[in-house]
Amino acid sequence: MWNGSRDLKAVLLRNYYYLRRLSAIYRSVCTFLAAAILIGCGSHSSSQFAAVGPSAPLLPAIASSQPVLLFDGTGTSSDVSAVKDVLSSLNIGYNTADSSQIEALSEQQLAGYKLVIVPGGNSITIGQGVSAAVASNIRGAVQQYGTHYLGICAGAFFGAYSVYNGVDLTGGASFDFYADENKNIHVEPVLITFPNSPPLDVYWQDGPQLSGWGSVVAKFPDGTPAVVEGQSGKGFVVFTGVHAEAPAAWRGSLPFTSSLSADLAYARTIVSAALSGTLLPHF
Repeated sequence: MWNGSRDLKAVLLRNYYYLRRLSAIYRSVCTFLAAAILIGCGSHSSSQFAAVGPSAPLLPAIASSQPVLLFDGTGTSSDVSAVKDVLSSLNIGYNTADSSQIEALSEQQLAGYKLVIVPGGNSITIGQGVSAAVASNIRGAVQQYGTHYLGICAGAFFGAYSVYNGVDLTGGASFDFYADENKNIHVEPVLITFPNSPPLDVYWQDGPQLSGWGSVVAKFPDGTPAVVEGQSGKGFVVFTGVHAEAPAAWRGSLPFTSSLSADLAYARTIVSAALSGTLLPHF
C-alpha cells in the first residue's frame, strides 16, 4: 500500500544507488577500452590488435631519375628482363611493380611516372591478376594526367579494350592475333616494313596485329599494323605486336635476316619515343 512521501523517498534512494552502480560500471568499462586502444596504437608487446593479413608495400617516392614504371606482375614473362636491358642501355631509370604493388598505387601515384611499360607474357593472366581498379587507374593516369604507355605484345592486348580487365586506351577497340597464329605458328621471325627506312626481321610470338587504332608505324608482311602510336586523352601510347627487344637467347636457330644489334637499336627507338612522346614516322 502506498504510504505517501516516505515510500516516495525510499524509491528515490533505491534509484540513486542503482544509478551510482551503473556509473561505476561505465567508468570501469571506459578505462578498460582506453587502455586497450593505447596498447593497439603504440605497443609492440600485444598482438591482438595487429593488422590482419599482409599489406602490399608501396613503391618508394618517384625520383626524376626514375621516370619509368615497368610492370613485372603475374602473367609477365622473361620479356621483363629484356626491357630492363633496353632501359639500362639508354640510361633510363625505372621502378618495377608487381601485381600487388600496382594495386596499392593510386591514379595520382601512377601519374607521377612519365611512362608505364607493360611487357610481353600472357595478356589474360595479366588482366585477371589485377583488379578493374588497376586498369581504371592506369587509364586515368594516361588520359587525365598525360602519362605515356608502352604495351609490348601482351601489354598491347592489355592496353586495348579487353574483357580481361583491359585498360582500354583505344576507345573500345580491341586487337586480334597476327594471321600466322591461325596457321598454328606461334614463334617466328617476321619482316616488318616502315614508311621510309629498310625493313627489319624481328621476333614475333603470339602477338597481336593492331588494326583499328592509331597511326601505323610498321606493318606485318600481310599489311596489318605491327607497331602503332597515338594519343589517348593527354597521354601518348605506343603498341607493338613484335619483340624488337628480344635477346640473342630467344633467337635460337630461327632464321633471322636482320642482326641482333639492328633489332635492339629499333627497340631503343621505340622506348625513347614512348618516353618522350615523340611521333615515329608512320604511313
